[in-house]
Amino acid sequence: MKIIPKKLLAGVFAAVVLTTAACTNGDETKPNAGGSGGGGGKVTKVGLMLQDISNPFFAAMQTGMQEEAKAQGFEVNVQDGRQDLGTQNDQIDAFISQGVQLILLNAVDSEGIGSAVARAQAAGIVVVAVDVDATGADAAVTTDNVLAGKQACEALVAKIGGKGNILFIEGTPTTAPQDRVKGCEEVITANPDVKIVARQAGKNDRASGLALATDMLTANKDVQGIFAINDPEGLGADLAIQQASRTGITVVGVDGSPEAVKALEDPKSNFWATPAQDPAGMAKKAYEVGKGIVEGNKPAERITLLEPTLVTRDDVKDYKGW
Repeated sequence: MKIIPKKLLAGVFAAVVLTTAACTNGDETKPNAGGSGGGGGKVTKVGLMLQDISNPFFAAMQTGMQEEAKAQGFEVNVQDGRQDLGTQNDQIDAFISQGVQLILLNAVDSEGIGSAVARAQAAGIVVVAVDVDATGADAAVTTDNVLAGKQACEALVAKIGGKGNILFIEGTPTTAPQDRVKGCEEVITANPDVKIVARQAGKNDRASGLALATDMLTANKDVQGIFAINDPEGLGADLAIQQASRTGITVVGVDGSPEAVKALEDPKSNFWATPAQDPAGMAKKAYEVGKGIVEGNKPAERITLLEPTLVTRDDVKDYKGW
């Protein structure tokens, strides 16, 4: 049998590696130090991916992380997903090329983003889901959204006197809206005199809240309440009620946004309650968890839940806001 010299073998191997690298489609990238799962790495570059920066909630998250980056001395690259899964896939591939050590992912589609998460992890990047969970993420930091849904609908049921017809304005296919719906449904199940007479899914924004509420109010003349999965949709619903000259309808949302505070303070508004989140604090906690994983310190639990605080028209004066 012919013996191939070791130097020749090394040269052939190097050529194969170079050829493979030149033909890569972006899924094959040299892992970062520390790798996904962590272990002695250091965070100098962070990618923050947000669903929609035009939403004040995500804008507050961006501001909070930029402040944290300045204080902690790392670089943060913020990307707007524009509620588009393809855009977020491309953004993750860009982060892989840029060599970030940590991605904080606010996914537009919790399951659909899974393959991109896997690519990032294969490149040695730690991925922490923030606000909504994401398939395959190393960890997640979110509000306790089931509790938020319960708080919102408990306030709604109490306000309408424990009976009446309500509308649901749901959201995009991510865990946060889905969990809020689940929490609200638990409250409705426990109150059989409250009936869900119509439900539609929006895009988590005011425009879809307005459009869907308008349609459902047109089709349903006997309505006492509306549950929206977030404040923008709830504020859109409030506007729909006003435009239709309807009265006696109570609206609740989720977020505790500055716009919701204004509505709670406005006696002409139908907006009644919102379980408040802390978007900047949530993003900072996600960074803390991700940094720990990169350094080899995984959290005791994969999901960190942050408790919301219910704010109503009765106590909004005591709410400090974002």
